[in-house]
Amino acid sequence: MPAGRGPCRAGWMVMVWSLLYALTRNALGLMLLRMRGDTVKEVELLVLRHQVAVLRRQVHRPTLEPADRVILAALSRLLPRARWGSFFVTPTTVLRWHRELLARTWTYPRKTSGRPPVHREIRELILRLARENPTWGHRRIQGELIGLGYSVRVATVWRILHRAGVDPAPRRADASWRTFLSAQASGLLACDFFTVDTVFLQRIYVFFVVEHATRHVHVLGITKHPTTAWVTQQARNLLMNLEEGSHRFRFLLRDRDTKFTASFDAVFTGAGIDVVRTPPQAPQANAIAERRVGTVRQECTDRLLIVSERHLTSVLDSYAEHFNTHRPHRSLGQHPPDSPPVVAPTSESTIRRTRILDGLINEYRNAA
Repeated sequence: MPAGRGPCRAGWMVMVWSLLYALTRNALGLMLLRMRGDTVKEVELLVLRHQVAVLRRQVHRPTLEPADRVILAALSRLLPRARWGSFFVTPTTVLRWHRELLARTWTYPRKTSGRPPVHREIRELILRLARENPTWGHRRIQGELIGLGYSVRVATVWRILHRAGVDPAPRRADASWRTFLSAQASGLLACDFFTVDTVFLQRIYVFFVVEHATRHVHVLGITKHPTTAWVTQQARNLLMNLEEGSHRFRFLLRDRDTKFTASFDAVFTGAGIDVVRTPPQAPQANAIAERRVGTVRQECTDRLLIVSERHLTSVLDSYAEHFNTHRPHRSLGQHPPDSPPVVAPTSESTIRRTRILDGLINEYRNAA
């Protein structure tokens, strides 16, 4: 016996026995009616009709077993259509029951149920390949699945992508800044300025560079007058500090500030680094640098009164060291850019606090 056929056959046998019992009971009832007189039959019919009327007022939708439907459908063949009003269901329902009875009697079960369904893991893998490879079409995805050992038809891949709301054709390439920055993060530098106002209402400019891959920040210079020559010299100083590490970078991302001139770009171009300018009035194109500005303001400069350039230099140097060696970053798995060796806590170790900027910022480390 095939799997799954046992419970179905048992249920069918129960229904057959119930039907035989109901037919036997009704046959005996008909025999008793023949033995009674016409007056008794009519009185009993009036009693039954009244009881049915009472039940109709109390039960709006009676619950019927399959055997009940079969009996009523069979008896409907013995009554004229004009007398079908005695049923507590509509004539359309009685006809439907009769059609279902004929279908169960003469319809043979199908041997095959059509094409087998696609397994859920294959469907999820197809959607994952489409999500992680925006330029792949359904044929390219099907070829990758065959290489992984999954024999899936091209039409099946197309249908799964279409039902998921993904374009099966290779027109899903994302040329946004987010995609560009993610692909080039390992070799990308971003620079920008931000300003700090002193107690004496003097504005100081801070020039910094951040590495996209590691989020490491380089504070290049602090001045009240950022001239073209000064900005160009800070670019040379950065490349000197990077030394051999400068070959890791391919692009420098900057905005269209007038302080960035051709001489500034030439310093990086000579080192093999292409300069990429962001679109006008689009700070989201340089989101990493803008995020860095917001962080240093919220955690440091907006909480202090800056007196002079020397004071600001000392503050930003301390904060940069904290930012690079201790402050966790979500994009780095809650690790700092220059992650020091983690000391595993023990039962005897204690947590030691280090105060940065006179207690403005606290650092915590395990101490033996």
